[in-house]
Amino acid sequence: MSVTGVEAPAAGTAPAALTPRLRLVLVLLLTTQFTLAVDFAILNVALPVIGRGLGFSLGHLQWIATSFALCAAGFTLFFGRVADLFGRRRLFLGGLAVLGAASLVGGLARTPEMLIAARVFQGLATAAVTPAGLSLLTTAFPEGPLRAKALGLNGALMSTGFTAGAVLGGLLTDLLSWRWAFFLNVPVALVVLLVAPAVIKESRPGGRPRLDVPGAVSVTLGLLAVVFGLTQAGEQGWDSAAAVSSLAVGVVLLLVFYAVERKVPAPLVPVGVLGKRSVAWGNVAGLIAFLTETSLVFPLTLYLQNVLGLSPLAAGLSFGVLGAGTVLGGSTASKVIGRIGSKRTLIAGGLLQAVFTAALLGLGADPAWMWLMLVAGFAGGVGNMLVIVGFMVTATSGLANHEQGLATGLATMTQQVGITMGTPVMSAVVTAAMAGTGAAAMLGGLKVAIAVNAALVLLGVLTSAVFLRGSRPAGRP
Repeated sequence: MSVTGVEAPAAGTAPAALTPRLRLVLVLLLTTQFTLAVDFAILNVALPVIGRGLGFSLGHLQWIATSFALCAAGFTLFFGRVADLFGRRRLFLGGLAVLGAASLVGGLARTPEMLIAARVFQGLATAAVTPAGLSLLTTAFPEGPLRAKALGLNGALMSTGFTAGAVLGGLLTDLLSWRWAFFLNVPVALVVLLVAPAVIKESRPGGRPRLDVPGAVSVTLGLLAVVFGLTQAGEQGWDSAAAVSSLAVGVVLLLVFYAVERKVPAPLVPVGVLGKRSVAWGNVAGLIAFLTETSLVFPLTLYLQNVLGLSPLAAGLSFGVLGAGTVLGGSTASKVIGRIGSKRTLIAGGLLQAVFTAALLGLGADPAWMWLMLVAGFAGGVGNMLVIVGFMVTATSGLANHEQGLATGLATMTQQVGITMGTPVMSAVVTAAMAGTGAAAMLGGLKVAIAVNAALVLLGVLTSAVFLRGSRPAGRP
């Protein structure tokens, strides 16, 4: 079935080069994904300013970020399946319309309640648009070098978006107003909504099985509970009643979801798909990759501001080097995968990331150590992006087109949960490891968090090496 205005090539006849229409499809989808990535970080720097402007109490300020993260992570799997059942383009365009409207409301908000409502709908729109956009990407580019290249560019732009969001948020807040962090989405959504219908054709399933309502409810509520528990753990500690009870409820609901999926005739996630090593262990590698690199920004931000004394804007700009590393890694990942295969790329990228994350243990309290952070951040970003692109290629390979929405929904859920849980984990480690106050105690706590981060990266390397089957490099017999 045609998805992008170009008939999907048969297996084994994947196009060798981008056509003009495929280039336009790629630009539209990548622009959208980059914008969604920016949304995760663009308000972080502006939170104190928003709180003072709208009257948020200090205890409620975190809900500006949490309300978005809960919806973005909790509903991705559900919307990924909805995209398969009712049309990927339909969900993609509908989600973009909601994103544009919610962003406009957020920029015009005059009360805390109005802003939180806008963030909830932004999160729901992200949960709909991200898997729909990724499934359009994977069905437009069949398995092979072009898909690897498209996913590499997508991963690079998304990782760059997280970094750009922090820098852009500081610039907009300082030069204009925090409201422009919302308004920025409106013209992007409008342009894509105007151009996409003429370029991207609807993808409709041959039949429409009944939506697995019990599975959708249990997995969505389970993910919401897990993500909420993780955010509470980062704010109140891992022994807080809210964190423990939410995590426990989430685990129970996810077990219920698994039991439901084994029995219903049209499951939201077929157990057979989860049983594929490429899907299961590919997503484990992706979860660790997103958790570790995005959460590393937290201890490094504390290092730059609380240990070295840099301004928030200067600290944000320093992460531009990390962003450059992710761009290089994303732009070269397809070539690396084509040469050595996705499994070896996951392992090589993970080892590169682990080595340079561990190198950060050498950071000192003198600004002269900035060179080490910049070099290690750049090289670690390259390695992390090799893992992320390897994860996306692995987790979406070996599946039929009608399962791509499910596969990308799982991959998107992995991405959102990893991003959401990383910072609370690092925050809790830093807090528990600090012995006293002051820059020296802070540096000690940060180094413990960095060591934990590097150990998690090595765990991802180990699972990929042991549990993933080797894949043939593209173009090799």
